[in-house]
Amino acid sequence: MIRILPYSQTDMDEIFARVEPKVDVTSIVREIIDNVKTNGDNALYAYCARFDNACISSLEVSEQELTEAFESVDPEFIRILESAAANIRKYHSCQVRNSFIINDTDGVVMGQKIIPMDRVGIYVPGGTAAYPSTVLMDSIPAKIAGCGEIVMVTPPGKDGKVNPAILAAAKIAGIDRIFKVGGAQAVAALAYGTQSIPAVDKIVGPGNAFVAEAKRQVFGKVAIDMIAGPSEILIVADGSSNPSYVAADLLSQAEHDRLASAVLVTDSIVLAKAVQEQLEMQLKCLERQEIARESINQNGKIIVADTLDAAIEIANTIAPEHLELCVDNPFDYLDKIRHAGSVFMGKYCPEALGDYLAGPNHTLPTSGTARFSSPLSVDDFVKKTQYTYYTADALKKVALDVARFAQTEGLTAHAQSATIRLEEDS
Repeated sequence: MIRILPYSQTDMDEIFARVEPKVDVTSIVREIIDNVKTNGDNALYAYCARFDNACISSLEVSEQELTEAFESVDPEFIRILESAAANIRKYHSCQVRNSFIINDTDGVVMGQKIIPMDRVGIYVPGGTAAYPSTVLMDSIPAKIAGCGEIVMVTPPGKDGKVNPAILAAAKIAGIDRIFKVGGAQAVAALAYGTQSIPAVDKIVGPGNAFVAEAKRQVFGKVAIDMIAGPSEILIVADGSSNPSYVAADLLSQAEHDRLASAVLVTDSIVLAKAVQEQLEMQLKCLERQEIARESINQNGKIIVADTLDAAIEIANTIAPEHLELCVDNPFDYLDKIRHAGSVFMGKYCPEALGDYLAGPNHTLPTSGTARFSSPLSVDDFVKKTQYTYYTADALKKVALDVARFAQTEGLTAHAQSATIRLEEDS
C-alpha cells in the first residue's frame, strides 16, 4: 500500500528517497558496444537471437513489411495516429528557430545560421510494451527541423517482426529507414555504424537501463538527447480533487515500470486517505497489476503538506518528469513552477493526454534533471553556426583593443594577428 507521509513530521531523506536500479550494467554495456564496433552486423544478429529470441534474415525493415504492417492496423487506430501526428506537428512547428544577422555597425556583419543535422537515430522501446507514441514524438520534431535522414531502431518480437503499430506510426511520421535491433547493441550500431546501419549524428529516445547506459557511453562520439530514467509523475492536488481521478493518474505511470515513481502532494489528509483507498481498488483491475503494485509499494508516496504553496515547493525540489496541477485555478500556480519536464493543468488534463495526443513532447527529463534540462524539441535536431565579418576599416577601430585583451591574457600571437594588419595597411 502507498505510504502517507506528513511533510512536517517526516525526515527529508524519506520524503525524497527513491529506489534505484541495483544492477551494475556498465561493464555489460561496454562489452556489447565493443562487440558491435568490432563485428558489426554479425554481432547484431547474434544479440537478436540471444536477447529477442528472434531469428531474422535482414536487419532492415523492407518497404513491403512496412506496407503490410500499415494495412494490418485497425483503421480507427490509424486515424488516431494521424490526429496525434497533426497535433505534434502543430505544437513543434512553433519551436522552429530562424537564422539571424546583425549589421548595424559600419563594416561589421555578424550572424548565426541554424543548420539541421544530417542524420539522426530514433530509439523506440519494444520490450514489455510497444510505444508508437514515441515514434511520433521523437521523429516529427526531427522532420520539422529538416534533418537529412531519420533512422529508427526497435527490437523485433520472437516472430522476427516489428510491432505493426510501431511501423504504422513510422510510416505516418515519414521515417526514412527502420532496423530490427534494440538494446545497447542498437545504440552502439547508431553511434559507430555497421555494414547495414549507418552511423548517426545524434541518438534520441527512451529505453531501459542498458539503453540509457549505452547512450551515456557513446556520448562524445555522437550527441544524445538525455539519460532517461524510469518514468515519474507528481500530482499536486487540492482537497476538492476527485480521488479516483488522482489515483488513476498515479497508476498511469506506475504501470510503466517497477522502478517508476508516482507521488501525490496535497494539503488535504482526507484526500490522501481517499486516494490511498482508490489505489487499492483500481490496482486490482489493471492488466499490468504486478508491475504497478511494485512501483507503488517501492517508489509511490503521498506527501501531506501544510499548504498548496508548500506543495509547489516540494514539487520544485523533486523536479518531476510529469507534473499535474490538479487544482481549481492551475494558472495561478504556473509561474511558481520552476522545475518540471511537462506540466498538466487542471482537473481534466490527465498526463496520458501528453503521452499520446495533445501535442507537446513526451520525451522528458527524469530523475530531477528537469532542474537543468528540457523536453525533446526541434532544437534537439539542429545545430548553430556563427559567423563574423569585418572590413579593414572596421578592424582598425578595434585592433588595439583586441591586442590589449590578448596581451592581458599572455597570448602575444593573438595580439600580433590583429596588429599585423595595421602595419601592412600603413
